[in-house]
Amino acid sequence: MQLNLRLMAVSVTSPHLKNKDLLIYSSCIEAEHPDILEKVARDKTRLSICMSEEHLDKVGFKIATIISYANPSSITILTMDGSPHCTQLHVMAEQAKRITKSDIKITHLVIEKGQLIEATSQAVYLSRHLSKIE
Repeated sequence: MQLNLRLMAVSVTSPHLKNKDLLIYSSCIEAEHPDILEKVARDKTRLSICMSEEHLDKVGFKIATIISYANPSSITILTMDGSPHCTQLHVMAEQAKRITKSDIKITHLVIEKGQLIEATSQAVYLSRHLSKIE
């Protein structure tokens, strides 16, 4: 049985995180796209979060602390595309990586019109630098 943990409620020293592949995903995906969630979550520790309910600073600090204390093997971020709240999760994962000076692999996935699409770290970077897009 696979656990569904809440990102902001799990201990950063939990054995469920230590050296594991983590999936941090928007909690709305459980109801909206359970099939995609199951596909992506295979062999990963699931951590749900709703960025409409949490401040990005708290989430970024939590991810950075998890990287520092749990040393996860990889992190996959899965959100809905087009949501400004969800975009923050991708940005904060990259920020946590930068802060911790980690070389952890972060994969960014979004769901757009029922389709799973991978975004690059460069796309996440550009999402916070509108002048570079323009």
